[in-house]
Amino acid sequence: MWSLVRGKIFITTVASMESSSSSSSATVGDKGRTLGMTSAISLATPKQQDTIKTAELEAYLREADMFESDVELEHRFEVLGKLNALVKEWIRESSLAKNMPEQVADTVGGKICTFGSYRLGVAGRGADIDALCVAPRHIDRQDYFTTFYELLKEQPEVTELRAVEEAFVPVIKMKYEGIEIDLLFARLACKAVNEDVDLMDDQILKNLDEKCVRSLNGCRVTDEILNQVPTRSSFRLALRAIKLWAKRHGVYSNVLGYLGGVSWAMLVARTCQLYPNAAASTLVEKFFLVFSKWAWPAPVYLKQPVDPKLGFKVWDPRVNVQDRFHLMPIITPAYPEQNSTFNTSLSTRNVMVAEFQAGLRVTEEIMLNKSPWDALFQPPNFFTKYKHYLVTIACANSPEDHLEWYGLVESKIRHLISSLEHNPSISTVHISPTGMSTIDPEYKDTPHTVWFLGVDFNKQHNANIDLTSDINKFVEVVYKHSTSNKAYKDGMEVNCKYVKRKQLTQYLSQETMAKYKSKYNSNIAAAAAAAAASTAASVSAAEGAAKNQQKLPVAATLGKRKSTGGETGDINSQDNDRENTVPQTSMKKMKTKLHGGGVQILDDASNGDTSGGAGSKNSNNIHSTATTTASTTSSTTSASTANNNQNATTQPLQLSS
Repeated sequence: MWSLVRGKIFITTVASMESSSSSSSATVGDKGRTLGMTSAISLATPKQQDTIKTAELEAYLREADMFESDVELEHRFEVLGKLNALVKEWIRESSLAKNMPEQVADTVGGKICTFGSYRLGVAGRGADIDALCVAPRHIDRQDYFTTFYELLKEQPEVTELRAVEEAFVPVIKMKYEGIEIDLLFARLACKAVNEDVDLMDDQILKNLDEKCVRSLNGCRVTDEILNQVPTRSSFRLALRAIKLWAKRHGVYSNVLGYLGGVSWAMLVARTCQLYPNAAASTLVEKFFLVFSKWAWPAPVYLKQPVDPKLGFKVWDPRVNVQDRFHLMPIITPAYPEQNSTFNTSLSTRNVMVAEFQAGLRVTEEIMLNKSPWDALFQPPNFFTKYKHYLVTIACANSPEDHLEWYGLVESKIRHLISSLEHNPSISTVHISPTGMSTIDPEYKDTPHTVWFLGVDFNKQHNANIDLTSDINKFVEVVYKHSTSNKAYKDGMEVNCKYVKRKQLTQYLSQETMAKYKSKYNSNIAAAAAAAAASTAASVSAAEGAAKNQQKLPVAATLGKRKSTGGETGDINSQDNDRENTVPQTSMKKMKTKLHGGGVQILDDASNGDTSGGAGSKNSNNIHSTATTTASTTSSTTSASTANNNQNATTQPLQLSS
């Protein structure tokens, strides 16, 4: 009964907070308040046509389940209330276990705070909840991952519980009454945590460790984003549209080098600052206008950084050398300011810029009544766009093992992308972030996840292209990380195969591939192709001269490796694998299955389906044994990027098609 009462109190608090914040922000633009690093581009108010288009957009988003139902929203409130009560109960019991007097333990408090899409007010149906457990100073992270974790295991409402303690931001993942929840932990340097604690106060970070600061910044950044937009209702509707567009177009994944939810929210917020009085439909169009022409790697800021003199590291390319190599910096608005897109590579940035340009063309047609909103949200024809593909497969013996393994493999695929994009024989690498299931009989009955990478080769390299070195580097990273964290278990495999476009049907059903065909092929496909061509990246001459061109076989499948089981791996870490090397004696020999033939890059107008490909059933198998050794996998970036970031200029990267 107490839990239910606490839950209702919590619901009321959240609902009233959202209501008051929305009403207070509605008149911000009228007061002439300037938001952002620059003045607004336009202060124009919506016209009747803009209002009509906004209503049409909202209707489309509701049909696409981008809004929660009242029943689902109420269920989320109840779940958060129960979890909030459970946290308070755990903190009280832990305090008593540390010999704290009962009357004091009753007053130490503790609470659950939300952030992310739920806190921003843009959660759709079935969306997860990002939450933070805030505890007083005598409760530490070890308590959280031991006694609280055990308490959660005892709850019948909790399923799929797993802890990722060694992650860059430590987290407990679970489903509570069917709702996915990612729960972080932060310990404040105070005796008690009251309900009215102000997490936005910079001084609350004093004397905290970096992991607690990173955890707290989830809430701090979300609230600061809301504070930096002039009209929250327009911001939220525009953000819902952009999130749906990003997911449909395969550019929504922070771990794979695209943008995550907070990055998309900051880009939409910046658009709102530049057009403070615009309707949501106009904001969507202006979003594509602004960021299709943005001079990357010029950083995106929502506000002027402020230094409270607490000593935490902030994003500053003038001081931090590594910050100069970030390709698409989007800086969080709360101290300590960080780049939310550190995973972005040259290839993923080019894909996103191409999508921005294509999106601009489509939204311009929509605003002229030449196309419906549905045209903007049609998925690109990924499986017909390229002639060559790499298939990356992660599999394990059991669903429980696979849940850990596929997350670890996914977090390392960006290393494969980085290696491939620096291969002089490759002009384009484009990964689809959607993990799929395959119809391949080899994996059909095994827990697995498949990712597809579209690849374009440089036509001037008319030779067999060997990708073994690039693939082995990727596998080494996965192997080193899984063994160092004791996550590897028997049966876990990561395989990479080359296939041609016509051979995709061996891995995907026709129904699956049909989902990636747009209903609006002609103009949109042409626009996307033109945009992709205009943003294709080339490695600088100095960088290319330093690389050794190698002949590679077209596919490598890395077989089983024996290792000891252990704790779950770090699937969220901002690791630096190139600084970690594994001694030669600790590496194990792995069998590599090399498929004969090769990828023959032709000068004529062929369809790219050359003979002897790795996916061919008639190809000859050549077996060899390779010893994988630890090597430094440098992620070299052109000097121009570093100079541009260091000087904080607005000059774009010099790109060639």
